[in-house]
Amino acid sequence: MDITDRTVFIAGATSGIGLELARRFAAAGSAVIVGGRRTDLLDRLADEGFATVPIDVTDGAGVERARDAILESHPDLDTIVTMSGVMMTEDLRDPGHFGATEKTIDTNLLGTIRVVDAFTPHLIGRGAGTVITVTSGIAFLPFPPMPAYAASKAGVHAYSEALRAQLDGTGIEVCELVPPAVATIPEHARRNPRALDLAAFATEVMDLLRADPTPREILVKGVLMHRWAERDGTYDELVAQRSQTLAMLPGRQ
Repeated sequence: MDITDRTVFIAGATSGIGLELARRFAAAGSAVIVGGRRTDLLDRLADEGFATVPIDVTDGAGVERARDAILESHPDLDTIVTMSGVMMTEDLRDPGHFGATEKTIDTNLLGTIRVVDAFTPHLIGRGAGTVITVTSGIAFLPFPPMPAYAASKAGVHAYSEALRAQLDGTGIEVCELVPPAVATIPEHARRNPRALDLAAFATEVMDLLRADPTPREILVKGVLMHRWAERDGTYDELVAQRSQTLAMLPGRQ
């Protein structure tokens, strides 16, 4: 994938991995439109030189308004990145967890589908383009304190596979970015010493995206143990290890 002359929309890029990738695409020479819910952060990024658009991926009509605004100002849009997501712990012994489940599925899975659906006709009309969905190592190796997050990202993985098959022959690539734990703020590194450095992660991702042909899955070295746990016979042992973190749930302390 040539990342030097793309026109890229990243939904959910006002912070973290999304923002870092936006800056990397821009530094490579691509035009980048940053989408997000927080208008204060969008204003700061506009001052930085980014095109911005407010978007809440849980609002279908709002996603369509954002699409219309983007295509009016950037009719040559050719790359969509569905970065928006939430991550929450849930205690499945407590029926009160369901609100977190609904929010997680609505944002991570349905939000991805809303964004992809909104832009697919445009990309098909161009006859070329790239959709980059974002899942997680947790899609392949669940983290028990975050069951709906794991389910939502596993759903995005399956949806990406089906999307790729349905768009075959249209000229549209479907690429799945699979991050492991990444230290997007210093607190993340303190809580999880194994979390990857954000800059190093982004460098590896951009190097992989530059490959020709673009990989179906962007797998940095730090996520391989998650992605291939079942194949490698380590799945049960790793899930058992990760289940020890259930003690972090308030009801288990």
